[in-house]
Amino acid sequence: MDPLLIQLLINGVALGSIIALAAVGLTLTYGILRLANFAHGDFMTLGAYMTLMLGAAGLPIWLAMIVGAGLTIAVALAIEKIIWQRMRDRHATSTTLIILSLGLALFMRNGIILIWGAANQSYDLPVVTALNVGGIRIAYYRVIVVGLALMAIAVLHLLLRYTKVGKAMRAVADNIDLARVSGINVERVVLWTWVLSAGLTALGGSMYGLVTAVRPNMGWFLILPMFASVI
Repeated sequence: MDPLLIQLLINGVALGSIIALAAVGLTLTYGILRLANFAHGDFMTLGAYMTLMLGAAGLPIWLAMIVGAGLTIAVALAIEKIIWQRMRDRHATSTTLIILSLGLALFMRNGIILIWGAANQSYDLPVVTALNVGGIRIAYYRVIVVGLALMAIAVLHLLLRYTKVGKAMRAVADNIDLARVSGINVERVVLWTWVLSAGLTALGGSMYGLVTAVRPNMGWFLILPMFASVI
């Protein structure tokens, strides 16, 4: 097989891994909260810029990714309290929620431009020699991206299948009213949903920054592939 074709295939797998990881977060919010969140891609962008900021402050890239995901989770929880919880209390329609999420996406994107600027930026990564497999050179960070995505999805699968929180989340996704009368704390499940969704999405954004430049509209351009993955 043509080495160039193999290289393009590897690049596609790396990008697909990032989209899949972010799409898992979108699946959680849509499946459990019934929220088609068009701002989801901008949480991905926010996670990438949080990592960029922390890396510039001197944190090692892997620690910056973890702390950046934590900061993105904090923002998502704040937005849940300010916007989404109030909308659920008012029994807002799906159309209203979609319009709100579009407005939130614009707000977040322009906030990122205001803080970090509109120019493309890159992580200050250590220079690592590419892997040589059968005469084909594979970028080290692309291998890391695929490995991290597979590991994160596997951990999420185990959490949803075998933990008490995961079982509660699946129950709420199946029937929220039945879950509530069964004694499940639905609001706690909602918070856990945002923690997992924002954390995975922020991690996906940070991983995207490992293989390409970070820019304010990166998450918005990936929102359609994410929705396609969910469907």
